[in-house]
Amino acid sequence: MQKINKLRRALLKSAVIAAATTAALSGPVMAAEYPEKEELKFGFIKLTDMAPLAIAYEKGYFEDEGLYVSLEAQANWKVLLDRVIDGQLDGAHMLAGQPLGATIGFGTKADIVTAFSMDLNGNGITVSNDIWKQMKPNIPKQADGKPVHPIKADALKPVVEKYKADGKPFNMGMVFPVSTHNYELRYWLAAGGIHPGYYAPHKGDTSGQIDADALLSVTPPPQMPATMEAGTIYGYCVGEPWNQQAVFKGIGVPVITDYEIWKNNPEKVFGVSKAWSDKYPITHKAVVKALIRAAAWLDANDNANRPEAVKILSKSSYVGADYDVIANSMTGTFEYEKGDKREVPDFNVFFRHNATYPYYSDAIWYLTQMRRWGQIADEKPDSWYMDIAKKVYRPDVYATAAKELIKEGKLKAADFPSFDTETGFKPPQKEFIDGVTYDGTQPNAYLKQFDIGLKGSDKI
Repeated sequence: MQKINKLRRALLKSAVIAAATTAALSGPVMAAEYPEKEELKFGFIKLTDMAPLAIAYEKGYFEDEGLYVSLEAQANWKVLLDRVIDGQLDGAHMLAGQPLGATIGFGTKADIVTAFSMDLNGNGITVSNDIWKQMKPNIPKQADGKPVHPIKADALKPVVEKYKADGKPFNMGMVFPVSTHNYELRYWLAAGGIHPGYYAPHKGDTSGQIDADALLSVTPPPQMPATMEAGTIYGYCVGEPWNQQAVFKGIGVPVITDYEIWKNNPEKVFGVSKAWSDKYPITHKAVVKALIRAAAWLDANDNANRPEAVKILSKSSYVGADYDVIANSMTGTFEYEKGDKREVPDFNVFFRHNATYPYYSDAIWYLTQMRRWGQIADEKPDSWYMDIAKKVYRPDVYATAAKELIKEGKLKAADFPSFDTETGFKPPQKEFIDGVTYDGTQPNAYLKQFDIGLKGSDKI
């Protein structure tokens, strides 16, 4: 098989060179570009939002760009990041906070960049059956007796207070300190008056539990349901299919999706080291082209391809969960309490709403949450946030890739932002569960709106 693949690659490259030579005989042309590095290994965690990688592989989009990719599941987010840093992986499906956290030195210090946002939304917060039973009397009901959504953390607050009064720690899980899940869970808790705790890296305390009402700790995504079932944690925030898995196993109830916490929030990114991107710019562009095509396929024709995508993702080499578990959220619905399945067409968004574009304002939101919870210990000027965003997020690479796809007729200009006028900042966003407006051009003013959290010159 390896010999066949090498022969195929040689033939493809020969075809490119032959085409360029033929064209050159009839007039001046640009030199043919092909990747500096063809054989690539990308990492991922077993979550449904790794889908663009799986689809780019399965549909041949990587090969269309002259890339021969292998995809490899990783044990956890730290291992994944470390392997990108040391070069064992060429790139990876990453938490959006990972390139930013690495760049500013929270955790492992390294220069990581991203030119592709993998998706919007896709997460949920689940609590155990026992916690749900205690929360339920505090939740307003619809006429049919079902809970009114979105469910705010106000309903959980009396439960947490009772645990504190009884001297019991209220433990919850999230997947990594710089994960969207950590920040979304903290945001939801704080909006309901539950303090999720501070970090103090300057004091050597990276627990994130200083002054906490609810104690958050790291659990790898696939282990979330079992950890909750064992009673180690009482709830968690994670991506799919691990919220729906709790429903199917009958061990817990998803109470809210991140779509309801912050509508169309940015989720994962595709990250590479800056050194890799600088060394292999044509390869990087080619990877982004393939991923853009995969994302477009995933959202095409009102999600018509999603059942096929679910079938692909259910393979053990990708997510490895049952088809029905993945389909429960991936095909436009979401099941909360058992039997309470509701339409959430944008629970997973891969291409709509310019989902793949690496917005500076997305990066800055993550940085504000790092500051809010103490991962950034000191006050920073607004210009610092912008400088870090520009260092990590690479819309220039994205735009080059997108323009080539438009020129090749694979996608239309209307599928993308207007690159001539795009600033990298979304308009002020108002659709948060607490009604607070986020303007990425004013990070410090944004932080001042919160009652719980660090702001200004505050320091632990």
